[in-house]
Amino acid sequence: MVPEDWRKANGTPLFKKGKKEDPGNYRPVNFISIPGKVMEPLILETFSRHKEDKKVIRGSQHGFMKVKTCLTSLLITFYDEMTGLVDEGRATDVVYPDFRMDFDTVSHKILMEKLMKYGLDE
Repeated sequence: MVPEDWRKANGTPLFKKGKKEDPGNYRPVNFISIPGKVMEPLILETFSRHKEDKKVIRGSQHGFMKVKTCLTSLLITFYDEMTGLVDEGRATDVVYPDFRMDFDTVSHKILMEKLMKYGLDE
């Protein structure tokens, strides 16, 4: 619906701080078309209103929805699975490793080895 040229962006790295030789000290900045930036939300709103008014998407749909993202689908599936196990009287443990390394004081390798040692790999 939006012309392809309106969706193209010119990207350039922008230096943040630190050593200029380190690629991790740069972040990408994209310069996009102003008409595309203006028109895209208008077209999206038109399509969104149409799909809601005409009920063309099932209520169970997650993803590409305002309040029902792919993440909410995963959370609902996870919740249903866990409550099902608890209802059956089965012991349920959940481990949340920090793969993004926001809290990287614990070695993930050592943590996983210890969990496997105690039989939590099954």
